[in-house]
Amino acid sequence: MPDFAEPLARLINEVKRLPGIGQKSAQRIAFHIMRSKRADVEQLTTAMLDVKDKLTICGICNNIADAETCMYCRDPHRDQKVVCVVEDPNNIVGIEVTRQFSGLYHVLGGALSPLRGIGPEQLKIKSLLDRIAHGSIEEVIAATNPTVEGEATAVYLSKLLKPLGIKVTRIAMGVPVGSDLEFADEVTMWKAMEGRREI
Repeated sequence: MPDFAEPLARLINEVKRLPGIGQKSAQRIAFHIMRSKRADVEQLTTAMLDVKDKLTICGICNNIADAETCMYCRDPHRDQKVVCVVEDPNNIVGIEVTRQFSGLYHVLGGALSPLRGIGPEQLKIKSLLDRIAHGSIEEVIAATNPTVEGEATAVYLSKLLKPLGIKVTRIAMGVPVGSDLEFADEVTMWKAMEGRREI
């Protein structure tokens, strides 16, 4: 690795810590920042700090929010009877770009993975059960990732919710197995939502 002035080397090392960024990309980004106007760098810095300082977790669905509740839970036009359960907040984006789903969301905060020590207690399943007990939810769509852990989580939710009289459906496998929902294109995600099935 070539030698860089200490501030530039430190910036490269920090950028390299971001997911999907290697040494070469980190260097390109760092040099871009170095060549940018100070005002542009300050805007970038402010945007990053705002993400840390001004965002929170929705008190209802566990999505990212800029207030006590997220924009989906606040929207009175969304279907209150259908809840789409996802692993992480970034999975919601893949569903929303289709403009085909008008229900609510629930973010689990991961998927069941006994090998990594993630059981039902580590996920936001209890708050989902609370929502069902206090609301008018009729259908839960298990939109967990099409991985072994995601499938196990969907089956677990089905076994847990069906005795409560809740219809549990699973998104269709239009999404490639082993990938994350955030990388699915609009058509694939739309087909997956359209072809969901009961589990």
